[in-house]
Amino acid sequence: MNTKPAEPLLLTPGPITTSMSTKEAMLHDWGSWDGDFNAITAEVRQRLLRMANAEMTHTCVPVQGSGSFAVEATLGTLVPRDGKVLVLMNGAYGKRIGKSLSYMGRAYVAIDKGDYAPPTAAEVHAALEADPAITHVALVFCETSSGILNPVADIAAVVKGAGRSLIIDAMSAFGALPVDAQLLPFDALISAANKCIEGVPGFGYAIIREEVLRDCEGNAHSLSLDLFDQWQYMERSGQWRFTPPTHVVASFLQALKEHEAEGGVNGRLARYSRNRDRMVTGMRALGFRTLLDDDWLSPIITTFFSPNDPNFDFQDFYNALKAKGFIIYPGKLTEADSFRLGHIGQLHDEQVDGLLEAVAAVLDEMQVRAA
Repeated sequence: MNTKPAEPLLLTPGPITTSMSTKEAMLHDWGSWDGDFNAITAEVRQRLLRMANAEMTHTCVPVQGSGSFAVEATLGTLVPRDGKVLVLMNGAYGKRIGKSLSYMGRAYVAIDKGDYAPPTAAEVHAALEADPAITHVALVFCETSSGILNPVADIAAVVKGAGRSLIIDAMSAFGALPVDAQLLPFDALISAANKCIEGVPGFGYAIIREEVLRDCEGNAHSLSLDLFDQWQYMERSGQWRFTPPTHVVASFLQALKEHEAEGGVNGRLARYSRNRDRMVTGMRALGFRTLLDDDWLSPIITTFFSPNDPNFDFQDFYNALKAKGFIIYPGKLTEADSFRLGHIGQLHDEQVDGLLEAVAAVLDEMQVRAA
């Protein structure tokens, strides 16, 4: 049997388990206005644009805080106060977009598909035809409540054809799933440091069409979350407006270099897909059922139904796995008990096999017979 990991492994959609070299990149203090740190910021922005093939059309604007900060900042900056957003919901993160818009006083309507059904291009087309007041469409690329990949390309084509603006929450997708800004017509795509590029938490970023961002002065509802102002200041000075998470940014640059060394998006996608296949196969062999059919399983995270066994208690299951060195994620479904296992971060065959051995041992300890 595999030995317990030296540190707990995170089977979550972010924060994730990072490499030692990414951690070690934080063992240095940086002056937030210093030229060396400004060079790090500039390189990070350029690498992210290159990853999205967006260097000629978009700009990258980082912002302090978690991914949700970056999503709210992007919505508040791009959507004018008299704008209206069509929010495509099929999980907690689509709903969070709606809640953010409510807080900032932006009008929105929703197509809510429940826990796991994908929104379709036909539904989006019908909604845009029926409501000419809609100015923007907001979509989650990978809805990690369930682990589903939404049909982003099909929806993007419909939005472009209708002359509306598309904002993509690609929080748990960018860096592992291909994005080409010259083929995928989006005005903004949002992610964060602690996802598929495998940095640590502390900032998010938006890749925004520059010609769109130029017209966004005065839209923002918040000084701290004004990406137009952040962009203008960075372009002018190379600096962040307010104190940046210096250690996190330096660590993220190391993570970007390791991402490139692994083969970039294609290399990362290959490993995450292997993790998913190995994990799902092993969990099913133990009797667990996935929420989604194989066609909809993402390489980011998979939702499993909790066993219908009176001896199963999620918190006990969680604590026992943590004691063996594996931290999993609770479910976010509204209509079924579930839990989630992430496939991203520094996970390889050895770690996945160790998890499966630990799950089998915990089920035996709990005397759960009907996984």
